[in-house]
Amino acid sequence: MNIKNTQFVFALLSAANGIEGRLNRILSNVKGVSFTEYYLLEQLKDLHNGAATRVDLARAVNLTPSAVTRALKPLEKIGYVTTQKGERDARQSLATLTPAGEELLRDANNLVLDEIASMSIPKNIRAELIQALLNIAPKYS
Repeated sequence: MNIKNTQFVFALLSAANGIEGRLNRILSNVKGVSFTEYYLLEQLKDLHNGAATRVDLARAVNLTPSAVTRALKPLEKIGYVTTQKGERDARQSLATLTPAGEELLRDANNLVLDEIASMSIPKNIRAELIQALLNIAPKYS
């Protein structure tokens, strides 16, 4: 990898970390959840009408099933998800978004959208940037 490619990767990671940090702060301060928890709930909402196995959810968020299990525990404790163990296989436990989780997402989405709107990402390059990042993502996940 030459210097320019390294600079690109460093800039990409720095931008991602900065954006995640901003979103994490606003969500934590206002809604009491981290960006990771919000993202997990958002992906759960999009999978199978708000219910998914931890294996499917892990694939969706690019985490291990055990990391998803650890992340779901506090969300279950505060009532945003319920989990039901599989009868034969614990890996097949089903996580379901609760009405409280759906309400949290509706409120949190407005915060996230407002924060994203305040970022200085020129509109004329957004579509191009999204496509470039989507092209990169599957190769490294």
